[in-house]
Amino acid sequence: MYRASFRCIAGCHGTHPLFTPLYRCPTCGDLLEVAHDMEALKDRSAGAWMRLFDDRYKRTLWPYGSAVWGKKEWVCPDIRDDQIVSMDEGGTNLLWAERYGTSLGVPDLWIKQCGNSHTGSFKDLGMTVLVSAVRQMITDGQQVRAIACASTGDTSAALAAYAAAAGIPAIVLLPKGKVSVAQLLQPIANGALVLSLDTDFDGCMAIVQRLAAEEGVYLANSMNSLRLEGQKTVSIEIVQQWDWQVPDVIIIPGGNLGNVSALGAGFDMMQALGVVAKRPRIVVAQAERANPLYLAYRNGWNFEPVQAQSTLASAIQIGNPVSIRKAIRTLQAYDGIVEQANETELADASARADRTGMFNCPHTGVALAVLEKLARRGEITRDQRVVVVSTANGLKFSDFKLQYHTKQLAGIDARLANSPVELPNDYDAVRRTIDQHA
Repeated sequence: MYRASFRCIAGCHGTHPLFTPLYRCPTCGDLLEVAHDMEALKDRSAGAWMRLFDDRYKRTLWPYGSAVWGKKEWVCPDIRDDQIVSMDEGGTNLLWAERYGTSLGVPDLWIKQCGNSHTGSFKDLGMTVLVSAVRQMITDGQQVRAIACASTGDTSAALAAYAAAAGIPAIVLLPKGKVSVAQLLQPIANGALVLSLDTDFDGCMAIVQRLAAEEGVYLANSMNSLRLEGQKTVSIEIVQQWDWQVPDVIIIPGGNLGNVSALGAGFDMMQALGVVAKRPRIVVAQAERANPLYLAYRNGWNFEPVQAQSTLASAIQIGNPVSIRKAIRTLQAYDGIVEQANETELADASARADRTGMFNCPHTGVALAVLEKLARRGEITRDQRVVVVSTANGLKFSDFKLQYHTKQLAGIDARLANSPVELPNDYDAVRRTIDQHA
């Protein structure tokens, strides 16, 4: 029988059950992490685990067709199958960005398209685990009236959808005017109680933590380690999609930073169970206007929160990330790099990649801009296999795309803008314009 439990990341004695509203260590107040019974998991060989996961991948046997629940024993083995709330999350495209990568001198470049998921972001990977756990808690008699989160957009969309499927009320706190229209509409459409607060994400996070301290409101943000158990499967899936080979470098955008430690946790588990023999180098990309991890990296990992400024990469506009300690620990173990991108760099990088067939969200644009910088400096080389984790679907940010191509983004030259050409209903005018652009 496989088991998992919470334990303190600072090493305090004891473990705590997963199916209880607990987000911090009751002894020291630090964050928790999910600990698996690794000795029990070693009852299968590495080859047997790989065969099992491959046999389940994208198949129809419930719930294992989900790329998260196909790895159930490594994620949350104590969930009963009839309590799982799944929307076939994961299994997203690992896109060979051949033309774009070649232009940068990185021909073995791949984009993990996590936005090709039910609600359009990687947050689905974690939310399926969290909402399933809450559903089981309620079934077993615990009093949970609602699940709540603070969000810059994508978390609220995932929570609202999965909670709606489970029949559990959802409460989302959003910073007013700081999420895209599509991101705002998603939780509204799914029936969540949407609270638009006159503050930033950090302000929303402070309030939702107070709400979660009250009985009956369960916290869905990434300081809840159950979320990260689902998100860690992106590491396993990337390796699985390459027939269990490990890339050299992975670049991921960083905001609240739960995704960074989740990425490392997936590789830690694979290595501990003999599935892989090496680790990739992890690079975290931050927006220059919301860069507390970058500043800590440049200052010997001494962290100080910042006041995040308005950025096109709104989902990572976070100045006091909850998972900072977990992220730093992961980066130290994975020879990590932290780099930043300014607004022009992220907008142009997104547009440059779009010109080769992609359609990137601005947060992926931050990661691509960092990739371009590292390639120019020779810190990423043409012989390396590189993965950029694209965290959300570009269709959520059509306003960003439109404003770029119509040159309406303040302070940005938009050198790659491609505006529509307006013409009269006249064949000759159409013909002349085509000839001029041919």
